[in-house]
Amino acid sequence: MKTLQTISCEEIMSIPIAPIPFSVENLLGQGLYLFAGAPKIGKSWLSLDICLSVAKGESVLGQRTAKGTALYLCLEDNKVRLQNRLYELTNEPTDSLYFSLLADTIGDGLEQQIEQFYLAHRNLKIVVVDTLQKIRSSEESAYGTDYTELASLKRLADKLAITILLVHHTRKCKDSDPFNMISGSTGLRGCADGAFVLIEKDKATHEATLYCEGRDIESRELKLQCTAHRWKLITDSCVSPEQFDDEIITAMVIVMKEVKSFLGTPTELTDKINQHTKKNYIPNVVSRKILQSAQRLLEQEVLFEMKRSNGIRKIQAQYFVDGRDDSDDKNDVSSPSAVDPVINVETA
Repeated sequence: MKTLQTISCEEIMSIPIAPIPFSVENLLGQGLYLFAGAPKIGKSWLSLDICLSVAKGESVLGQRTAKGTALYLCLEDNKVRLQNRLYELTNEPTDSLYFSLLADTIGDGLEQQIEQFYLAHRNLKIVVVDTLQKIRSSEESAYGTDYTELASLKRLADKLAITILLVHHTRKCKDSDPFNMISGSTGLRGCADGAFVLIEKDKATHEATLYCEGRDIESRELKLQCTAHRWKLITDSCVSPEQFDDEIITAMVIVMKEVKSFLGTPTELTDKINQHTKKNYIPNVVSRKILQSAQRLLEQEVLFEMKRSNGIRKIQAQYFVDGRDDSDDKNDVSSPSAVDPVINVETA
């Protein structure tokens, strides 16, 4: 019997952990995602645009992308259709986008094919499979079968730290919850890290709503309009979380440049940050943002450590100039100058 590996609550809330990498910021992170919609609604056009945008490092649906290699398994297309679609979206080829018209099924070679491609293209960010039905090895649609089948791709996405997006269909029946319209059992959603459902609102104006949910993304609704085969963002029901990340981290750097060194509770640090932002952030939000932005803070000469002193949880921080301690009194007990300015950031 293997010993159960555990980590304490104190440790998990104190160690800097790098946030989950995103291929499309705030929408497609590391992991497995479903993208469902009715036939011919434009799923393949949006999927191709996402791959192109990642390959070129351009924004898509109003979100920034992490530039890198994209692999599009367009298993229901042919070369002529693919060429026509590419020329509708761009006149400039990219060396970072690859296609395949054929692929093995799940559990019968697909995972190995994707991993082999990754070994040849280490900057792989996203794999789009269009469609899920083409790679399924089972005809059943029970919860256990659906979950088990997708779990293999979920493990692969986590192992390679990439996004795998599975294009799928919705049922014809309407439902007040768009995610209940995803074809198949709830085992698909249960295994996936997130899901997107594209529903047409107005055929005449080519308007639709993209419903989004996930473990690492905000639940939101994106109002879209398709013009010249390209889906564009009209409105977003959610303000980008990145805005708050930037605001908190920017305020943290300003505070540290002013005070040079800090030793206090998360509440005391939050009060200082709120004075600059004119917002009412709460300590647990500030603590999480700081922990998950350790590398960004280090790049701006701010070093910090979460610690417990006399039973009280405190944050010890120091501002360095050119890597050197800029405090007036390095022997001050309130100064963390003895802290080695090298920080290890764990990945999620």
